[in-house]
Amino acid sequence: MARFELEWLLIFDEVYKTRHVSRAAERLGLAQATVSIALGKLRKKFNDPLFTRTARGMLPTPFAEALISDVRATLSAMDKALNRRLAFEPRSATREFHVCCTDISEVVLIPKLLNHLHREASRVTLNVSRISAATAEELTAGTVDLAVGFMPDLDTGFHQQTLFDQSRVCVVAENHPRVRRKLTRAAFSMEGHVTVASVGTGHAIVATVLAQKKIACRIVATVPSFLAIGSIVANTELIAVVPRILASALATRERLRVLELPMELPAYSVKQHWHERFDADPANTWLRKTMQSLFSKFDEPHVHLG
Repeated sequence: MARFELEWLLIFDEVYKTRHVSRAAERLGLAQATVSIALGKLRKKFNDPLFTRTARGMLPTPFAEALISDVRATLSAMDKALNRRLAFEPRSATREFHVCCTDISEVVLIPKLLNHLHREASRVTLNVSRISAATAEELTAGTVDLAVGFMPDLDTGFHQQTLFDQSRVCVVAENHPRVRRKLTRAAFSMEGHVTVASVGTGHAIVATVLAQKKIACRIVATVPSFLAIGSIVANTELIAVVPRILASALATRERLRVLELPMELPAYSVKQHWHERFDADPANTWLRKTMQSLFSKFDEPHVHLG
């Protein structure tokens, strides 16, 4: 295909419709000379005059009459290809989205997302899995649409967006024999802790900061998921440092007390991550905008302290 052949076909179609070179040029926003040159190239290519000047304008030759349907089919196909990114229609879409997230997100974010999908995109399904060492590769390959959580080690080629910010609090059993309405630094160090060793939580930052501040933390138990923390704390004398948003959810299910920490720990951002390959994909864009709309106001939910 010659460099300007698509433009030649547009010109051919417009001259066919208008029966005038000057009118076709005006409608296409081209100089009349450009239209004339293009017609000359088309005539040479097809070895046919294509249009003949008459009192009624530029009338198509029999060859041009036979050619017009193919020209318009070609233009239609090109237009479809160039405008292929149709808007994602959630109410009629049957798409399955694959989201990787942390166990905390499974508890506090996924239910709200599922309720939204039920209302606004009832034929869309959700496949949820945990963030892992393979998540970056899965995002790149497109087998995962979105990852929500703490992923500080992503390389170039990935985009991220903050959904909400979080601080940390302490949860203790409602009937804890020693820790009541306030947690002192001494009690924090003396009491046994249950902590989480889980990919994608950033919980290791807590231990690092405590060590930097030279604050003792007596770890009695380590579990692989935050999902067990509520039950363990409610039924033992152990305490746990957890994100505020999780504490709020756990306090509605277990007999727990939520207390402010006796020291300052860094806040962190919960972000959604995706690969640049899918940045302009309409379905993925819709999912990201939905997440932002649902969770951008999740900052520091109210919890009853003490």
